[in-house]
Formats: sequence, C-alpha cells, structure tokens
Amino acid sequence: MVAKRIIPCLDVADGRVVKGVNFVGLRDAGDPVELACRYSSSGADELVFLDIAASHQGRATLVDLVRRTAEAVTIPFTVGGGIASVEGITELLRAGADKVSLNSSAVRDPALVGRGAERFGCQCIVVAIDARRRRPEALAAGDAPGWDVFVKGGRENTGLDAVAWARRVVELGAGEILLTSMDGDGTQAGYDLALTRAVAEVVEVPVIASGGAGCIDHIAAALEEGKASAALLASLLHDGVLTVEQIKTDLLQRGLPLRPLEPALADGRSLH
Repeated sequence: MVAKRIIPCLDVADGRVVKGVNFVGLRDAGDPVELACRYSSSGADELVFLDIAASHQGRATLVDLVRRTAEAVTIPFTVGGGIASVEGITELLRAGADKVSLNSSAVRDPALVGRGAERFGCQCIVVAIDARRRRPEALAAGDAPGWDVFVKGGRENTGLDAVAWARRVVELGAGEILLTSMDGDGTQAGYDLALTRAVAEVVEVPVIASGGAGCIDHIAAALEEGKASAALLASLLHDGVLTVEQIKTDLLQRGLPLRPLEPALADGRSLH
C-alpha cells in the first residue's frame, strides 16, 4: 500500500510566507527557508512552495528563494507560481525543485502540461486546481451542482468544472493533482471531502487535499473518506497549533499507512 503523505505548504508573497482565509486577508507567517527547514527536520514527507502572487502580478517565481529553500531541505519539494513555459519549468527544476505545480498557465495553455510531462516525466508535473462550490445563484440559473475552477490566485472564475478539468489534465500528462477548496481555505473547518473524493474517484494519480484542516480528525477524514493520497497543511503548522510529529504519531496510531517517523522524532527528541 502506498504511504499517505503529510505536506506543509509555504504560500509566499514578497519573499515571506503568508496565510489568509478564503484566499484573502493575508498575514505574515514567517521566513520560508526557516519554516522549510523546520518541517523537513520534523518528519514532513514533502513540501510545497507556492509563490501565490506570481500569476496575478505577471512575474516569474522567485528562483533564488526556491534555490535557497531547496538547498536547505532533504525531502521532495514542489514549486509553483507564474510558471508559463517549459523553460520556466526547466529553470525551477535546475534550481532544486523536484516537481513543479501549474495552475493558471495550465488553464491558459493546457498543452503545457503535456509538453512538461514529455520533457521531464509525469512525476514532475503537478496541476494545482483551486475550486469553489457553485453558488446558489448559479444553481438557480440552471447550473448543475459542483465546483468551478478559479485562477490568478482565486480572482478569476474560469467556468471550468473542477472534476472534469482534473480528468483532462491527467489525460494530458499530469502526475499529481493539488486540489484546494477555496471555501475551506484557512477556515480550519475541515476539508471539502465531497470535492476531494469526487476528483480522487475519476483520476488514477495521487490527489493532495488542501484547504480547511483544523484538527487531526480533519486530516484523517481527507485521507480516508476523501480518498486523498496526501494532506496539505498551512495554518495549523505555521501557527504552532500542531506539529508534524503530533499529526503523524496520531495518524499512525489510527492505522493509516504513513512513512514512520525517525526514532529521534518518534520519542519526542529533536534532531537538532
């Protein structure tokens, strides 16, 4: 059985880790390199680094910050934000990223997913999907229940159906889906299990659940009921509510298949 993963997410704007609620009201949450080191040494399985303002501001990801962060950690590392070409993918992988995450650029140019997968392998191409449940007014107008895909940091509704879009990008070559519930983002009210399960059931690649973790029960629910392969975490970790060690210890005791903690972490002692 493939091990489930716990993945801290570093949303970065202007060189700092930030966190908000429903993609707005951003607040400072720390230095990205410092946080990356902390999570890498505390038992996280992977990291995700998203330059969340890159697409909106029309600039490239902060490659130097990516390089410094990648050099500081010992676990796989995904980078996203403002990647619009195979050249951009190449630059980030050379800077030390293990994978790249495409979001707005994949909607604008779906063939980029295929070009990236052909050049670097499907395992290097993650497609991030920011999804929001359709509003009552849309349903009243005749739209079917479901979730719409948003781009540009959640600012623009593409009109694409999230489940259908996930299926399409996997057919194009995406090796993983990073699925964020905009309704749940930062609320700590729980993941959108219906959304996560709907996508996980139609694709044969790992789905990372994102948006809404408020406690360990929420994480367990995403990995079991939601059928996610991994859970993405931000506020819970950045604010010190829980640690990676606490989360993994609890989930392992519940019988979930996770990569075991190193002995120094499992007995509560620091590696440093």
